[in-house]
Amino acid sequence: MPTQRTVLVTGGAGGIGRALVEAFLENGDRVVVADVNGDAARQAESELVASGATADRVAAVQVDIADPASVDAALDHTGHVDVLVNNAGILTIHGAVTELDPDDFDKVLRVNVRGTFVMTKAVARRMIAAGGRGVIVNISSIGGRQPTPGMGAYESSKAAVDQLTRWAAIELAEHGIRVNAVAPGPVLTPMLAMGMPEGSPARAAWESRIPLRKLAEPSEVAATAVFLASPAASHITGVSLAVDGGQLLA
Repeated sequence: MPTQRTVLVTGGAGGIGRALVEAFLENGDRVVVADVNGDAARQAESELVASGATADRVAAVQVDIADPASVDAALDHTGHVDVLVNNAGILTIHGAVTELDPDDFDKVLRVNVRGTFVMTKAVARRMIAAGGRGVIVNISSIGGRQPTPGMGAYESSKAAVDQLTRWAAIELAEHGIRVNAVAPGPVLTPMLAMGMPEGSPARAAWESRIPLRKLAEPSEVAATAVFLASPAASHITGVSLAVDGGQLLA
């Protein structure tokens, strides 16, 4: 029997993060729900245990991913991490290039770029100290390659995440650590579904840009992350894999 892995998912309390947690649990892994909202992380843990996950296979930890001291404290609590999924990010700050407040731009970069870097650095150092090997999966976005008016701060941050993925992949390969990214298009999280209900003009406008004519389900993003973290992807590193229904082709 293979040794059970520990998978840490940042921003794991809701949305895509919750789907990631559930997918890795279904894969047989032990999963740590890491979130800046500690109460939400613990609530997710309780709900997962209530729905059938054994208490030894799911844990919760509060962490500010952009704060190295907070990250180290969380990792000390968690123990060895075999798979890191850098999912936490800010999507809600929008604005045109001529209007966006620089402080808001900084907020996006602090979480989406600095946070991904701080987590990657801390976990990779511990993986190396333990003898090497491990997997890091970043949740990026096709927005890093295809701009949308008003979303430039978020999309610029995801372009940086793609480059950070390649940077980490080439430097960590000698230690047997693979680093890849999943780059979704719009994902039908509960929050997005509330803002763009089925049949709404906003939903139809997004779907019209996608050759497969549907938004991604969180489970589809999660399944791709599970694949990239699996032995089936053992010769894949430095890739940002689009899960976009073909939107980049349009």
